[in-house]
Amino acid sequence: MNAKFSAKCVALIAAGAMSMSLAACSGGSMDDSSSSNGSAANSDTITLGSVTTNSGTAAAYGEAEVAGFKLAVDEINAKGGINGKKVKLESMDDKGDATEASNAFNKLAGDNSVLGVVGPTISSTTAAVAPLADQSKLPAIAPAATSDSIETGGYMFRTCFKDSYQGEIAAKFAAETLKVKKVAVLYGTGDPYSSGVGKAFAAAAKKAGLDVVAEENSSSADDTEYSSQLQKIQAAGAEFLYAPYYYSVAGPYIIPQARSVGYKGYVMGPDGYDGLKMTDDKSLYNKVLYTTHYSPDDTSNAKVQDFIKSYKKANKNADPNTFTALGYDSVYMMKQAIEKAGKNATRESVRNNAIAGMSFEGVTGNFTLDKKGSPKKSVVVLELKDGKPQYKTTIQPAK
Repeated sequence: MNAKFSAKCVALIAAGAMSMSLAACSGGSMDDSSSSNGSAANSDTITLGSVTTNSGTAAAYGEAEVAGFKLAVDEINAKGGINGKKVKLESMDDKGDATEASNAFNKLAGDNSVLGVVGPTISSTTAAVAPLADQSKLPAIAPAATSDSIETGGYMFRTCFKDSYQGEIAAKFAAETLKVKKVAVLYGTGDPYSSGVGKAFAAAAKKAGLDVVAEENSSSADDTEYSSQLQKIQAAGAEFLYAPYYYSVAGPYIIPQARSVGYKGYVMGPDGYDGLKMTDDKSLYNKVLYTTHYSPDDTSNAKVQDFIKSYKKANKNADPNTFTALGYDSVYMMKQAIEKAGKNATRESVRNNAIAGMSFEGVTGNFTLDKKGSPKKSVVVLELKDGKPQYKTTIQPAK
């Protein structure tokens, strides 16, 4: 999921971009003969590092992830820890900057007590960290870095689905559920997340037989003026606008400006809409939808309701959001991997024997990681009603 940073999945770069060998790409065991750093054998605790964006434009994402990390760690420790050892969380703020993220990850990699890392948050920072994970052989799980350009499956994995997948699902939803004919797309060319999702949507829409009447863009994903592009979209007769930007831009700028030029159709975005900042006139946001990773209204998954109950109890009845859920699942994925690797787990054994090809059942869905370290999972669609996101539907992955 990602803002202008080169970090969400790299378009958030919300999934880390990695340089991997063919062996890494295969999802098979990577050579661990060159490094013995990072082991739980001689420690009474297991240290997990986290690298997240806790300040800057995308701070809401990182803070939510950290809340999920902490809840999971607290639950795990209350139940005896991992392999009988308490878990310690070592948190680092990358400020949404690739260099800061790299420095933070390198610091964690240099600490032999750290067995794994959860994060980074956005795609640009994840892309910067992914090759470092391979180099240091320190396994990392990015909760929300969705960019396709991030190569995963070496020592970087992700909990979230990829950007292209969101764009494809949005096109499928527009064609099959909303049954619109004329669609438009607006994205920021300077941002991997925005452009990656937008281009995937356009390609999938054309493949689905939709008429892409306008394909507009901005130079970045954090502009404040989009009226000229939106006027063209309105004049083209679009019934559906796909605008993959972040919550801090889509809410106060793109959606109100679309309505101000007379556009009355659907507006849809990816998971970057979570926590959408809105103006006082909530009626502007009717017919706004977005894809995301879980819904609190999903009563079919007992883990969802247990997670919400636990989070509310620990956080003064506050509601967890998608990034909290992804962060929570990321820690439990790491827990499952370390448990499987055993009491003498090393960074290499955690990666080789446990994370690669992992099957996992979590709050954000049940899935198996593919050879590139990414899950193919169900996608939840939410729709805003009077400014509040409500569950619309769940779209299952194609078998």
